[in-house]
Amino acid sequence: MTFMNTFIEHDRTPEEKKWLEDEIAVQEALYAKIDKEINHDLAPQRVGWYEEFFHRITTKGFNEDGDMRRKIKPEDIPVKPNRHDTVVWKYGIDGE
Repeated sequence: MTFMNTFIEHDRTPEEKKWLEDEIAVQEALYAKIDKEINHDLAPQRVGWYEEFFHRITTKGFNEDGDMRRKIKPEDIPVKPNRHDTVVWKYGIDGE
């Protein structure tokens, strides 16, 4: 068994299969809800959070050690990548 191959063959009763299908459906619905909230509902607000954070670390700085503060130069602020934020979860279902 490799690190990524965690599948162990086993038999399931019909009740277990039904429960598993129901549980997967619930988790998929939950994932879709979280994904929608993160990628659509909070996206405009998140842009403001990023700008506020970058402004704070370029003007006030952050605590580097104890009471020593360090400011970040505006040219050292990273450029936003051309992608949206995503929800990450453990992938794969038995057999995948």
